[in-house]
Amino acid sequence: GKSALQNNTTASQNTAVGSDSLKANTDGDGHTAVGYQAVLSNTTGHNLTGIGWNALRSNTTGDNNTAVGLQSSYSNTTGTNNTSVGVNSLRLNTVEHNNTAIGRNVLENNTVSDNTGIGYNALTANTTGTKNTAVGTIALDANTTANKNTAVGYSSMSSTTTGADNTAVGSFTLNANTQGGNNVAVGQNALGSNTTGNHNVGLGSLALDANTNGDNSTAV
Repeated sequence: GKSALQNNTTASQNTAVGSDSLKANTDGDGHTAVGYQAVLSNTTGHNLTGIGWNALRSNTTGDNNTAVGLQSSYSNTTGTNNTSVGVNSLRLNTVEHNNTAIGRNVLENNTVSDNTGIGYNALTANTTGTKNTAVGTIALDANTTANKNTAVGYSSMSSTTTGADNTAVGSFTLNANTQGGNNVAVGQNALGSNTTGNHNVGLGSLALDANTNGDNSTAV
């Protein structure tokens, strides 16, 4: 394609397919760029895979990143060891490391390291929350700054914004939770109405489902 690998000088083992793909690369090795302006700005970063329109477009020196999908990891510059698959996944990530985003809009607004999101819109609103894991459509999709949450299941913890250190497994678990922390919910709709309650354990379908802001309760 036009201007693909245009500035390459000493780099080797690179593949560029598409207009402006890997255009700025000088001595970065081991790249695969497929799509318009994929990995456009990279100069010395190594082992990059960008597939899709503007995938990894802003990467300059970041290593070991994989981006598949339109604008996937678009803003990444020096971040390393990130994997993003899906339209807009990890789109605003710049210098952060060790993030995995699989699905459309997953971790789109993320600006920190060590988050994992799998499923449509999982962790899409996350900005500075770290060490979160969300698996399932719209799991933890409202989370912004909370840390160390684990949500597995459709709409699991989908209202949580700042509540931290929660574990929710099952569809709609801790679904209404906003600021509650240190809760464990396992089973469909377990602790489903909890909003600000802390240190609760609900095991089983609908366990503690009506609890809203009560603390230190256990239902098995």
